[in-house]
Formats: sequence, C-alpha cells, structure tokens
Amino acid sequence: CCALNRPRAKIAHVYRGTFMHSTQDTTLEIIEDALLGVDTVGKVSHLLHSPKKKKKKNVNDFHALLRCSEFFMPGMVDTHIHAPQYSYTGTAMDLPLLQWLNTYTFPVESRFKDLKFAHRVYTEVVKRTLKNGTTTACYFATIHTDASLLLGKIANDFGQRAFVGKVCMDRNKSDYKETTQECQKETCRFIAELLNKKYPLVKPVVTPRFAPSCTGDLLGQLGAIARKNNLHIQSHISENVDEVKLVKELFPESKSYTDVYHKYNLLTDKTVMAHGCHLTDEELTLFSETGASLSHCPNSNISLCSGLLNVRNVLKHKVKLGLGTDVAGGYSASMLDAVRRTLDTSKVLTIQNPKHQALTFDEVFRLATLGGSQALFLDDQTGNFEVGKDFDALRVNVAPPGGPIDLILCDKPKVGSGALYKGDDRNIVEVFVAGRKVVPFMEPAAE
Repeated sequence: CCALNRPRAKIAHVYRGTFMHSTQDTTLEIIEDALLGVDTVGKVSHLLHSPKKKKKKNVNDFHALLRCSEFFMPGMVDTHIHAPQYSYTGTAMDLPLLQWLNTYTFPVESRFKDLKFAHRVYTEVVKRTLKNGTTTACYFATIHTDASLLLGKIANDFGQRAFVGKVCMDRNKSDYKETTQECQKETCRFIAELLNKKYPLVKPVVTPRFAPSCTGDLLGQLGAIARKNNLHIQSHISENVDEVKLVKELFPESKSYTDVYHKYNLLTDKTVMAHGCHLTDEELTLFSETGASLSHCPNSNISLCSGLLNVRNVLKHKVKLGLGTDVAGGYSASMLDAVRRTLDTSKVLTIQNPKHQALTFDEVFRLATLGGSQALFLDDQTGNFEVGKDFDALRVNVAPPGGPIDLILCDKPKVGSGALYKGDDRNIVEVFVAGRKVVPFMEPAAE
C-alpha cells in the first residue's frame, strides 16, 4: 500500500472499496477495503487500507462506496491504434499486410481530406475506445494535417489522454503520399498548431508510417524534428516477413530493420514501435540500449497472419512493452481483447514449444496498464494508483444487470481474471482521466 504524502492540493473525492493495480515491484496487487483520495487537480493523494469496521453514519463521508461486485483498476493504455481505420473495422481481413495496405487502407485513409467524414469517424473511435476503458490512446491519423488536428480536438473534448500523429510517407505506389518537403512542412505545422491549442491531455507524436513508405531523407528530417521538439515517435517494425525483406532491399546499407530507424535518430526513450514479431535478439538489445518500446498487437498479428511475438523474449531483453489494438488490422478496439489475444498468443507459442513459459494473467494485466504507460514514457504520470499520479481509472462492476458474466460458483463476486477474461464495456461503470469523470456515451457535437 502506498504511503500517505502531504497533498499539494485539497482532497476532492475519496473512494472506498477494492483496488487492483500493478507496481514496479508487484505484477498484480489487490487491495481490499481501501481508501483512495483524489485531489482537486486530479491526482491520487493517498491509498490506504481502511478500518474493517466503519460506523454507518460515516458512509456519507465517502464520495463513492463501491459495491461488493465492484473494483477500481487503472485505465488501460492502447499504445497503437489507427483512428481512420476504425471506419472499416472487422472487414477486409483476407490479405497479408502489404497487399492489405494497398487494397484497403490507403484508399480509405485518402478520404480523410474530407473533414466532415473525418469528424464522423474520429468521434466514433474516441467514444468507442473510452467506452472500452482506454484512458490513453496513441493514435495514427492520416497524411492530412487538418484532419489530424481535428482528431486531437475530439480526443481533448471527450477527455481522453492521447498522442496524435500526422502520418508521414513520401514513397508509395499510389497517390496517397506527400513529397518529402510537404511531409516536413506539414509535420512542423501540425506540431506547432496542436501545441498551440494547449490541450492538457493531448500531445503530438512524430509519425513516419514505416520504413518502406519513407525515404532516408524523410526519416532523417523526422528524427531531427523529434529531437528538436523533444517529442514522442511512433512507427511500425518487423510486422511481416515480406515487409522485412522489402526493408532490406530499400535500405541495403543498414544491418537490420531496427538499424534503419536507429541510423536516423528515431529510436529514443520516447519511441514506440508496433509489432516487432520478427526482431532478432541483436535488434532487441538495441531497443533496450536506446530505451525504445514495443507495442504488442496480437489481434492484428493473427488476423493478418503476420507472426507471433514472443513477449517472454522481449521482456527477457528488458525492452519496455505495452499492448495495442492496431485497429483495423485488429478487428477490435477493445483493450480487453488485446489482453485475451496476448494470452492466446503466448499459449500458442507454448503449444509449439513446451519449454516456452506462457504469460500469466497478472503479467498481461500489467502490460495493459502500467506497461503501456512505461512504453509511452508516461509512467511518472499514469499506470497505477501510486500517490502523486493522475487518477486514470475504471470503475468495474463484475455483475451489472444484463452483463456478460453469470456468477455461479460464488455468492460474492471476487476481483480477478474473470472480469477481464469474460467482461466487456457493460462492466465498465465509470471512466476517469486525470480525476475527471468522462462521458463517452454522449452524442457527437454539432459540426
């Protein structure tokens, strides 16, 4: 249990009940009958075990007294999601990565020059991810600057913590691309305008789509922009075998796919690269040395037949790792699905090699919460209920009316893997970001 520090701001709310989170030293900690305070600036002021008995007259002293079927957990962190691709989620799953991009993705993303269409899709994806318990999302947008800025505004208006990236690509067979100069100019405009908005929870992230769609000149310019502005970086790496081969052809001077990004100063402690299914041990060592992170996207990896990431090996190399939905390569925008598919993938690897140690539920819970915050260089702000961190949290009810879980073997619901294995958005009663309750169920704002 966290020690009580003297709060810098007044306490605004106190919650009493069960809390589950991960810490640096503990994979999963469950604290029953605890008191958690949130101050007026939305930070955790204290987390303490409460007395076993409280007089009835004191119940009203609490902002919220959780039911026996409820618990609080940290908000989940989606470290990799393509917001424009939400428009065709659950379809177009019949091709491998490179053909999939050319056939489905690039034509759809081209439509986002239409701001009315962009507003409709981006409103829905932010609403949906919040309903699914994603308090922090790291979004790819499109090459369109104004539409990317609109995504930032919508995330801010709904109260979601978000990184938003205007996609950069100056090499593509289709017309969906920009010149190197346009990429540089529009990236700088995007960063300047988004920062000028002073959204408290939304930040820009430098976003080369992936090495095959970028020239070396562009990658070098984006590395310089990120360094100059001390910004996060996101891209893709080693998702598909054919993609890895293509990178070798396009960048013959580089030792590996990872070396391409490293050469252009795109591997930093604020970098998150999606997938990494086919990274070598040497490449993972370079990730560890630079502090760069990986986003594991198991739904997409399976759906597009890209590969199976050995998470155990990634953790062995001390590489920061979070989970991602990778919509629409992944067919679900739910981080609960990412948790389940992560466990499935690990068990498949164990079936293939009995010596492989499958991941536990506790470990994957950590990846979906604190691990994601670490991957996005946010673990000093979010990821668990340590004193001084922002209160990004989900209030979960294991047994809501009409919910997906039937309680059979116990009279009183218990906190544990059942809710995350079997639950869905009906189990998420409330969503908090920086101490503020967000309302992801409202109608879209008038355009």
